[in-house]
Amino acid sequence: MSLALESRHCGSVYVIRCAGRIVSGQDSTILETTFQRALQEFTRIVLTVDGVNHVDSAGMGLLVRFLWHTRNRGGDLRLAAPQASFTSLLNITKLSSVFHVYRDEEAAIVSFLKEGVAATGESDNSGPRVLFLDSSPDTCAFVRALLARNGYRVLSTGLMGDAKILLSASSVDILVLGPESGPLATPTMLNVLRQLAPAAKTIVLEREFKSRSADEAGLALLERIQAGTAV
Repeated sequence: MSLALESRHCGSVYVIRCAGRIVSGQDSTILETTFQRALQEFTRIVLTVDGVNHVDSAGMGLLVRFLWHTRNRGGDLRLAAPQASFTSLLNITKLSSVFHVYRDEEAAIVSFLKEGVAATGESDNSGPRVLFLDSSPDTCAFVRALLARNGYRVLSTGLMGDAKILLSASSVDILVLGPESGPLATPTMLNVLRQLAPAAKTIVLEREFKSRSADEAGLALLERIQAGTAV
C-alpha cells in the first residue's frame, strides 16, 4: 500500500496522519515534501502512524533527519499511536529513547500544548489570546500572522475536535469564527464553544472577509477585536 497522508494544524502544532509504508522512493519523497511544507511555519509536529504497516531503514532515516530539523529549531517531532510492529522496530533500533512516543494523537498534541511554548512569531507577545476557527489553511495563516504582528497570542484550527483540545489546554480571551468556519458557526456549535470558553468574547466574520483586500480585511478584523465586538 502506497503512503497516504492527511495533514492539518492544531494551534501551533502541525499534525500529519500516515497510512501505508514509509519506505525509500516515492513514499519517502511525499512525506519529505510534507515535512518541508510544515517547517515553513511550524516547528512542533505530530506524526500519527497508526496506519503505518512497514518502515524501511531509509524511511526511518527520514524520520530521524526531520526529528533533528525540528529540535534544532527549538521544536520536536513526536510519534503517535504506533502499531505493535512499529513499536518493536523502535525498541530494536533503540530509537524509542530518541523519539517521544504517545498512545494516541490527542495525547501527542496535548503534550506540546501543556509545555506552553509560544507559537512561531509570538514568543514576545503578551496581548489577549485569540482562537481563530476556519477550514482554510491560507486564511488561518493570514490571520495568525496579522494578529501576531499586532501583539496577540494566536491559535487556529479548522476542526471542532481540535478546537476542544486547544480550549482544554489554553485559556482564550477571544473566539473568532472565520468566513469558512461552516458548521462551527451554527448556534449549537457556538454554544459548545462558549461553554468551553465562557469568558471569551465571540466574533463571527462575514463570508466576504476572504475576498476583501488584505489590508481592508485585516484592519476591519483588528477594529472588531479591539472594540470587543461580540455576536
